[in-house]
Amino acid sequence: MRDEVKAGSLKTWSAGDYFVIGRQLVLMAELLCESADLRAGERVLDVATGSGNLALAAARRFCVVTALDFVPELVEIARARAVAERFEITVEEGDAEDLPYPDGSFDVVLSTLGVMFAPDQHQAARELVRVCRGGGRIGLANWAPDGFVGRLFAVLAGHVPPPPDVPSPLVWGTEESLRDLFAGHSFTLTRRDHVFRAHSATDWIDHYREYFGPVRQTFAALDPPAQQRLTQDLTDLLQADNVARNSTLLLPAAYVEVIIDL
Repeated sequence: MRDEVKAGSLKTWSAGDYFVIGRQLVLMAELLCESADLRAGERVLDVATGSGNLALAAARRFCVVTALDFVPELVEIARARAVAERFEITVEEGDAEDLPYPDGSFDVVLSTLGVMFAPDQHQAARELVRVCRGGGRIGLANWAPDGFVGRLFAVLAGHVPPPPDVPSPLVWGTEESLRDLFAGHSFTLTRRDHVFRAHSATDWIDHYREYFGPVRQTFAALDPPAQQRLTQDLTDLLQADNVARNSTLLLPAAYVEVIIDL
């Protein structure tokens, strides 16, 4: 079952083009680096780097950066971005649940909207703690279940249910679950909003259907009438959350920023 879940997760995040989605999330990575108070020369690991936003943000702060992701296509994109910005970042393929590094290898371990999607949540949390040195810190940015993205995933799950017995990644956005995942460690939690922008609800749906793996895969699993129903449910969600005062789309999406002291 675990292998099937892993394979399904890889298929989902390989679908579309997450780089196109991730380039809208650069500010989130920059803010997390500021909250983690990165210092020049620190050894930083970016877990589930995606297209490399967080790794690049850490490199801009003169850190020694290693980044890891389990999607080969995203690893190549992150490497290309590092080269384009003339940073010496080590970008490797690997699994957040089995990090290929010795204990205490890093001063700071970070993840933005990445490790929260690991199927075995406790194992992933243990790995973050294991590879971070004593006295170091872990910094995370995770979607909140009661925010826009939480409601988005609820809509998707209403049309194509997720695998049974796999906990929701959105629990990483709750204080109660974080206390369970990182028992024995103190942390600070800050709630923020990331604002999505689009020309219209239709444009947003078309964009995410093309480029965002979870939305793309949900549509692909449905027949045409069911796709129409999903489109209507997404339109209703977007219109309900839209705070723009004109014909465009402006969507505040709540997330939590977590700094864990080891």
